[in-house]
Amino acid sequence: MVSDAEADVVVIGSGMGGLAAARTIAQFGGKSVLVLEQHYTLGGMTHEFSRAGRYRFGTGLHYMSANAGPFLGFMTDGRAQLSPLPDEYDALHFPGFDFAVPATKEGFRTRLKERFPAEADAIDGFFRITRWAMAGLAARNVFASFPAGLRKAGAPVVERLFPSTFRSLRDQVARSFRDPRLRAVLAARWGLYGTPPASSAFGYHAAVPLTFFMEGTAHPVGGPQELNRVVLEILQRYDVVLRSRQRVHEVVVESGKVAGVDVEDTATGRRYRVRTDTVVSAAGVRNTYALIGKSHELAELPEERSAVMLFLGLNRSPAEFGLRGENHWFMPGLDEHDSIRRPPGEGTLYVSFASLNNPAARFHTVELLELVDPKVVDEWRGTPENERPDSYRKFKDELTGRLIARLEERWPGFRETIAFAELATPLSFETYQHSVRGSFYGLAATPQRLRSARAGCRTPVKGLFVAGQDAWGSGVVGALAGGLMAANAVLKPRQLGTMWRSIRSGGTTRDSATPWEGYLRVAGIEVLTPTVRRIRFEPLDGDTMPFSFAAGQYVKVDLPVAIEPIERSYSICSSPGESGFIEIAVKHEPDGLGSGFLHEELELGLALRVSGPHGEFTWEPGSEEGTADTLLLIAGGVGITPLMSVLLAAADAGHTGRIVLLASYRTEDEVVFGPEVEALRSRLPGLEVSVFATDRTGRIGLDELLPHAGPTTRVHLCGPAPMMQALIGRLTELGVPREAIRTEAFVSGRSKETRREKAHAIAVAAAAAGVTEFMIGTVGGAPAFPCSPGQSVLDAANAVGVALPQSCGEGACGTCRVRVLSGAYETDDRGMFSADELAAGWRLACQTLPTEDLVIGQ
Repeated sequence: MVSDAEADVVVIGSGMGGLAAARTIAQFGGKSVLVLEQHYTLGGMTHEFSRAGRYRFGTGLHYMSANAGPFLGFMTDGRAQLSPLPDEYDALHFPGFDFAVPATKEGFRTRLKERFPAEADAIDGFFRITRWAMAGLAARNVFASFPAGLRKAGAPVVERLFPSTFRSLRDQVARSFRDPRLRAVLAARWGLYGTPPASSAFGYHAAVPLTFFMEGTAHPVGGPQELNRVVLEILQRYDVVLRSRQRVHEVVVESGKVAGVDVEDTATGRRYRVRTDTVVSAAGVRNTYALIGKSHELAELPEERSAVMLFLGLNRSPAEFGLRGENHWFMPGLDEHDSIRRPPGEGTLYVSFASLNNPAARFHTVELLELVDPKVVDEWRGTPENERPDSYRKFKDELTGRLIARLEERWPGFRETIAFAELATPLSFETYQHSVRGSFYGLAATPQRLRSARAGCRTPVKGLFVAGQDAWGSGVVGALAGGLMAANAVLKPRQLGTMWRSIRSGGTTRDSATPWEGYLRVAGIEVLTPTVRRIRFEPLDGDTMPFSFAAGQYVKVDLPVAIEPIERSYSICSSPGESGFIEIAVKHEPDGLGSGFLHEELELGLALRVSGPHGEFTWEPGSEEGTADTLLLIAGGVGITPLMSVLLAAADAGHTGRIVLLASYRTEDEVVFGPEVEALRSRLPGLEVSVFATDRTGRIGLDELLPHAGPTTRVHLCGPAPMMQALIGRLTELGVPREAIRTEAFVSGRSKETRREKAHAIAVAAAAAGVTEFMIGTVGGAPAFPCSPGQSVLDAANAVGVALPQSCGEGACGTCRVRVLSGAYETDDRGMFSADELAAGWRLACQTLPTEDLVIGQ
């Protein structure tokens, strides 16, 4: 085994528990942290997968508390956006009666009393016991994170003080109630943590369905993957290294202490050792003890249940069947034995409709989950995935049919809406979750687990800790809490105070100088011309936009045109003074992927991920006082979009100075914002407007500029590249200072693709010639820096910390102007320069791809 790497801390597994431990240890302990994930996708059960080119499915997170608390706020720096489920979020179906669970504990209690008035006092008593059992679970888990001596002393005290925590769920409801239907309602939803009532500790039931979900429920906007994306992005800020396809074979222990981990890169087959004295395993207690050769120490813990999950893609909305996004639980009887004795497909079934609760979902999906004994697939266990016999396929097909039949029985006609179906079995969870025998929730939530010294974040090996569900409790937030417990055990006492204060405050707040990123809802779509639409975005909740902007700035929008969205930039055309929404105007470009989606497929109510504001093409009231007597706005076609925002900002500020708008269109039918501009005349006494239809009156030229341009004119110019290049030269001829000419280009939807194609060709040619890098020399003191073939000058400068002015990175804003003094390159100037400037070597660093060594200046 080659020992060729080291880290202060190694985290095994990239589920939420592992990532929580990684962040806190790196952030508050100042440690170098390496995360090793056996799957090809990071994020554990928050990751999603796609099928049929349109459907996206979550793997483990179906819903969560509407008040997910400070833990999730900390992990996402408050950026998690949650969409509430209906008030009656869980519909329970028993033979002969149904029960809808409301969103608050008081509402739940009231409804129980209405349905079971003879046991009203018992219901009140039960909820008091629930609070006590929940407190006992928390106390037990905190003690489990302490060193061995304190754990040993505290464990029996906790059990004496909180006996209900350690009782079975079946025992507790039998003690509390006489009515078997009431017992069934309150014992239902044990599927949220995976252990049937006869075996499960009441503390877990008290914590999850009876406490955690009693403040309302929600689904992440953008799906579980959005939480994953935000968390991974934040980890980069703390220099956490994440590696996928890394299978840990052993935690190396020397003299009772961690000395390293032996790892296989499954993508290459390479084996290596990482030297470290601290390992946090988020792979589950059973996997962790197997890595140190001590699986036998867990023999007293009961086996866990696994699951089958059926993923369905629909061609119509489930709302057609009266569904609103609530979850449905189908129980075959009042006693859980009615469920666990039945064959797979006929037991307790959970059905969720994530697409109804995710405003960013374009296509409708349904996920069905049934907890099963992992023995149901024993005959195929150990066979390679692609070599399993026909009997396994038959088993899956028959089980799929039974599950769909249960939906059809409840909602006749549902079968006809199904366009895609795929079943996951315990073998699937063994492969992708790498859980022992497909255990879905980790260790069984039993009294034996609560009493075990092995079920927690501490292990007998110094430097080895456990994170995730087995360190606290089930679910994504439970796993997150387990990661924080592991960090609590790793960090030094002086670091813990800082950590917990930060967690209680919800993490790092966004710097107002950085762009906001999140989801906004499409609230309006208006046709302005045959080829231009105005689109309004509003906040998902509340009345106030989450960011402010300056006139002339733009937003970046992720467009879900395929499984992986594409990003496009659009100028804001609404007023900066409007706090309730922003608007963009989009021209439908022939064969444009992004504009085609916005014109042909966009629907009201869809949530799109937006970031902003961006850009330096800005104007603010008073910004030209003392330097300009005329604000000259020149637009070509849809280039008027950011200039509309300028005009609205000026009107809102009561601007009385001279503003000249010269707007050029190919035909009169293409004039954009005509009524809006006309309405602004009464609010802007100094406004002069000239509209040019080039098919009739010609283009804007020197004669049209002459009455308005001079040394005291400030210009904002936006339009097609050839127009901008020509007008920059005319404006400088008329004495307008170059620094007073602000430009912004509208970038084609294929611009990035074109640049990638050029970059690829350059890289191939360089490799054929044996060239591995070009050098970029600078004039003005900065050292020369390397540039890989196919890399832009801006990307190369950023990679080594050479400061160049920049904003959009895609050639729209013109901020990253550099002068190429020597050397060959490929580029696209985006119309940001006049002919004279181009001749002098001015280029955009983000668009310039060297083909040999360059020398640049600013």
